[in-house]
Amino acid sequence: MILLRFTCAVITRALFILVSLTGVWRVAWVKDDKMFWLLTFLLLPLVLEMIITLERRKGKDYKWFSPPIFLFLISIIPSIWLLELHHQQNKATARECKSLDSWENVQKLIPNNNSLNISQDFLKSIEQAVSSVCLNDWILALHQILLILLIIGKWLLPAGGVTREQLSQLLLIFVGTAADILEFTSETLSDVKENSSQLVYIILAVWTWSMLQFPFHFAVVNTEPDSEEGVQEKSLLNQHSTDVWGIVEALFIQDGPFLVVRLTVMIFFDVFHQMLVFFTIKNLLVVILNLYRLVVICQDFRSSRSGIGEATPLP
Repeated sequence: MILLRFTCAVITRALFILVSLTGVWRVAWVKDDKMFWLLTFLLLPLVLEMIITLERRKGKDYKWFSPPIFLFLISIIPSIWLLELHHQQNKATARECKSLDSWENVQKLIPNNNSLNISQDFLKSIEQAVSSVCLNDWILALHQILLILLIIGKWLLPAGGVTREQLSQLLLIFVGTAADILEFTSETLSDVKENSSQLVYIILAVWTWSMLQFPFHFAVVNTEPDSEEGVQEKSLLNQHSTDVWGIVEALFIQDGPFLVVRLTVMIFFDVFHQMLVFFTIKNLLVVILNLYRLVVICQDFRSSRSGIGEATPLP
């Protein structure tokens, strides 16, 4: 059991490091500047965390917070920022490339080599295939791999103080959150017009802020009050911690900021189309429903404190 825990902890962090190195390599390639390899120093905290966790906690993660996921985000987010900004600034002058929008295009990128030995020509054909892929496809792939790896990584990381039921619930929340975040970045960044660098910074800042949901687990792990305390001593946060934290995340970390950005895109940057309107309405509904749920929770809590058996239903 201990060996399996060690193996999962090392494999997960190794995958984090591999993806981060891929992001740094792509930045150095696109920018054509080896100085960007200095971004690899951002991986040092992740390596140190792995050594400390394996030595002191035998690979176990923490209950409320996941340091490897947080440090992985620190190591990969700067690379994605640089790639996104470079892409937005060089849209007009981008050279012709191959988009990965069909299986036929993907097959064309696979180099043909009948020999079993890896020759210099074969390596050169791989280099040409990699360089011919559109930068936007590279960025989208990094976003997708990042989100998928966060889900799989949390699944593989040895849980500390989290039950299997809580972990399964957390992973399901991660899947829905990842889908919403990917849709937000891909749809909203595609609406950015030329010379709208301010909007790009706003979108990336909100995206970065929304990624903080992954290392923190407040919305799933319940806070159990001490058994010696009476029922009347329970606070609203103790009794409804998972619900309250879920509402806070929706209002201030995900749907609330997404709604503000989409309204900004429509009102101040004069972008309007069906999908943008649909997702704006969707974010608005989520915000309203979470506020409604918060009112219900507060009324139920007041009713229980005042000794009323059942909560008074809202009209």
